[in-house]
Amino acid sequence: MQSWNPNSWRELPILQQPQYPDQEELKSVEGQLKSAPPLVFAEETRSLFKQLEDVCEGRAFLLQGGDCAESFSDFNASNIRDTFKTILQMAVVLTYGGKCPVVKIARMAG
Repeated sequence: MQSWNPNSWRELPILQQPQYPDQEELKSVEGQLKSAPPLVFAEETRSLFKQLEDVCEGRAFLLQGGDCAESFSDFNASNIRDTFKTILQMAVVLTYGGKCPVVKIARMAG
């Protein structure tokens, strides 16, 4: 397997790829995304790996939630807040019932 780089995805087989007829607009959008701050920072990723290790070793429970097929029009602050609140409430119940830490993972606007 080759090492990852920002363009390595272009070398992988694509089974469900939308067509982008305007390559200049595509490059413009990619440029905007490239200049945006990261959604997740490296230390958060390292912390998650440690927490997932605890899950694998039976020292923690994994709770994964969120929307996986919502439309982008449903992606707004209220829906995110409500989903996040529900996941946190579930985690409290699981922490109390399971008497172990709960690792929370959410997927939004998938």
